[in-house]
Amino acid sequence: MDLAARNLVDLQSYVDFLESKKLLLRVTSEVDSHLELAAVAKRFEGGKAILFEKVRGSDYPVLIGLYWNRDLMATVFDCDSGRLPFVLTDEIRAWQKNPMEPVILKSGPANEVIETEIDLGTLPIPHHATGDGGPYLTSSVVIARDPDTGVRNLSIHRMMVTGKNRFTLLLEELGHVMDYYKRAEARGEALEITVNNGVDYPVLMAGAVPASAAPIDADELGIASQMHGAPIELIEAQTVGVEAIANAQFVIEGRILPKVRESEGPYAEVTGYYAERDERWVMEVTAITRRKQPIFHSILSGQEVGNAYGLIAGAGAFDKIHSIVPEVTAVHFADGSVPYHLVVRMNKIHEGSQRNAIMAAFVSLAFAKTVTVVDEDVDIYNPVDVDWAVQTRCCYERDLLLIPDAIGHRLNPMVEGDKWTRLGIDATVPLPRPEKFTRATMDDVDLSNYEIKE
Repeated sequence: MDLAARNLVDLQSYVDFLESKKLLLRVTSEVDSHLELAAVAKRFEGGKAILFEKVRGSDYPVLIGLYWNRDLMATVFDCDSGRLPFVLTDEIRAWQKNPMEPVILKSGPANEVIETEIDLGTLPIPHHATGDGGPYLTSSVVIARDPDTGVRNLSIHRMMVTGKNRFTLLLEELGHVMDYYKRAEARGEALEITVNNGVDYPVLMAGAVPASAAPIDADELGIASQMHGAPIELIEAQTVGVEAIANAQFVIEGRILPKVRESEGPYAEVTGYYAERDERWVMEVTAITRRKQPIFHSILSGQEVGNAYGLIAGAGAFDKIHSIVPEVTAVHFADGSVPYHLVVRMNKIHEGSQRNAIMAAFVSLAFAKTVTVVDEDVDIYNPVDVDWAVQTRCCYERDLLLIPDAIGHRLNPMVEGDKWTRLGIDATVPLPRPEKFTRATMDDVDLSNYEIKE
């Protein structure tokens, strides 16, 4: 498949591509990375990507909005937005069948310049929301190695700047990096990582693929290689034994310190609420390298995170769900669900298989809170159509499945003691299908045959 993403290898090429498609705005006025940049970006959320050309006190422009528009993302993958999840699923399947090893180089664009003095304050790291505890990295891909097997893992973490060479960051309890860290910490060792800012779609998407599609013994860089159609190029780090993405804009090298916790937060999370301040993990920066003329990349918490994660997580989980319940034909995180609400479409052949689909979805996606299953005639990308199915096909006393005391997503304020109640909604028509559930339809016409004035 000839994907545009395979020819776009860095943010510079993305900027050129988006501009050629009239999908980029340029802010030429100077903005402050403290609150102002994010506030301006918020006014354009969901539209074209934005390049802030002048950031006060910094030599580097900032790109934001690369993931907040599904149509924009679909353009990069040469498909329409409805087809986009299936393109990603196909790429993950191909990687699972034929893993591709990355290529390791001594040098590349990401270490054209090696900073002699470490000072995170020279980077235009935005302070997004008014209640945030400080400036945050939100879109940088972390590469870590399993301390026992050496297998590489990609992940994305929120990281708050707390000093010239220091971050506090959130590690997810169910994540592979947390597993790595716990084993390293038990030995009294730091976990070495590289933090790669300004990577392309394939690398960031590989970092967000759920564990059900990329188990702990699999090198997720292979997913990015598959999407590129060629092995991803890595570069050797300056101070740690973990590689970095050769085409990144910035690479921040460092170590997550053992048995050290410092304050992190608050942070305006994808939920729309502030994650509370707490004692969390600490990264000590040991080196910074960059391109000669880099572009800093940030993601605006909210619609962009929900859209990017929901799309990637759904694509990654579809294969697992479909393998358990072959009648499932598509999945989609409901728009605005942040993303907690997964909608599953299926061609139900056996009564009861919709219940299996609900359970398969919960197994495949650890953070899904609600799963709604609908029939093939429902447009899962249209929240109005999904709600119509729930209101006209769900018998609440029979078709709502409550699963109490399930492990919850700690960022959600409804989680107490790491637990919440999960909800499955069966909005499918019972079999054999009664005549009364036949959808009303209109005749199909070609509007080009009519003279229509606006």
